[in-house]
Amino acid sequence: MRKSHPVRRTVLAGAATVSGIVLLLSLKPASDPGSASAAGGAAPPVAAQSPQGGRGAGAGTVTGDAARTQYGPVQVRLTVSGGKITKAEAVQAPKGGQSDRVTADAVPKLNRAAVTAGTADIDAVSGATYTSAGYRKSLQSALDKAAAAAGSAGQESGGAEEGPGSEAGGQDTGGAGQGTQVLTGEAAQTQYGAVQVRVTVSGGRITDVEALQAPKGGRSDQVTADAVPKLNRAAVTAGTADIDAVSGATYTSAGYRQSLQSALDRAGG
Repeated sequence: MRKSHPVRRTVLAGAATVSGIVLLLSLKPASDPGSASAAGGAAPPVAAQSPQGGRGAGAGTVTGDAARTQYGPVQVRLTVSGGKITKAEAVQAPKGGQSDRVTADAVPKLNRAAVTAGTADIDAVSGATYTSAGYRKSLQSALDKAAAAAGSAGQESGGAEEGPGSEAGGQDTGGAGQGTQVLTGEAAQTQYGAVQVRVTVSGGRITDVEALQAPKGGRSDQVTADAVPKLNRAAVTAGTADIDAVSGATYTSAGYRQSLQSALDRAGG
């Protein structure tokens, strides 16, 4: 066997080393920072920007009118953000004696229901009929105030300069921008007493209904307490006087519908 020449081995080893270096250089990552993210590497940190408006726009607290009940006033305060109810709390509620227990049980449930529903169309809490009715009334009042405030803010922010031929002060173009109307229907006489309804109409829709008069005294107190909140909700949901009578309150329901229709007629509905 011939032995390899020492010089030849040295040349071959050197050539292999040079080839290895060339191969390594061809695999080295690019030093351009932009290529790091393209290759899946970590990009340089970018300072976060907080959007203008967004969730913070329209945030605020609004307090509804105090609603009188047989056991005391109920008044609701809302925190609204981004057009949604984020918190509801009762700043006034019936208290003293049995009312303390009823309020402690009912108000937290009503608060949660208001946040979940986002409207005043929430169910009464069992055993707290009067408190629930007052809560809904004050809640609707707060929502109406929040809507009015949002509408005013929208008109102010849209203050572009008037074009040629525009009259100073502008004109009422109708639609959703029309003001809220509060209309009281005629008192409807029933076998057990008068029923009279007051309706709040906003943007052509019923937003709140309340009975200013309803049968009272003896058995009528219980019937009224059960029927009127149901009739109020039905009127808001239906948007008309074509609502079903409440079982066990036929006369009250008939008088309610009659007065409700009278109020809607005054609104042009």
